[in-house]
Amino acid sequence: MTAVHESLMTIEEFEELARAADRIAEGVRLEFVDGKLGAKAVPDGDHNRIIQWLIRIFMTVRPDLFLSPEQGLRIERYRKGRARPDGVLADADAFVGQGEWADPAPVLLAVEVTSDDQDTERRDRQEKPRAYADTGIPVYLLIDRETCEVTVYSDPRDARYHRILTVPFGAVVELPEPVNVTLDTEPLKHWVQ
Repeated sequence: MTAVHESLMTIEEFEELARAADRIAEGVRLEFVDGKLGAKAVPDGDHNRIIQWLIRIFMTVRPDLFLSPEQGLRIERYRKGRARPDGVLADADAFVGQGEWADPAPVLLAVEVTSDDQDTERRDRQEKPRAYADTGIPVYLLIDRETCEVTVYSDPRDARYHRILTVPFGAVVELPEPVNVTLDTEPLKHWVQ
């Protein structure tokens, strides 16, 4: 017997719920990944500082690209979901005219920075790598403030990343093609939980 996965709501119902939550619920953002409704804590100051740090790095070494914070993505191939990465790297005009939930095709890199919430293990370390790989996003960068590690996922094929490299904060790590950026992660030691 084969198990059938059915979502508890449609994409349209999720988007309506997400709009309502943005208006009435402070401190939370909704996502719909793997057919599951998830709540993401609004970033704290250290979380935001990490995103600022990345924006500055990419502006310096890859001025042809821009790291867009909190851009919603349609992760259609992964059980018709919606994700809001902490940052996505793409051409500066990649999301012009697309609205809240954009096509992920131009995304070269998705970034997640862990927060102090109960869903981090499931959402950032399990579901997001599968969702982003299945969507075809070439590189997924996970900055894990709990473990003080950076994990670079790359080479998405067959709904998973085939290359995974984890280094401690303070190490130098290469973000592979098509990003081609070297990150010295030493500053991350200052922004842990």
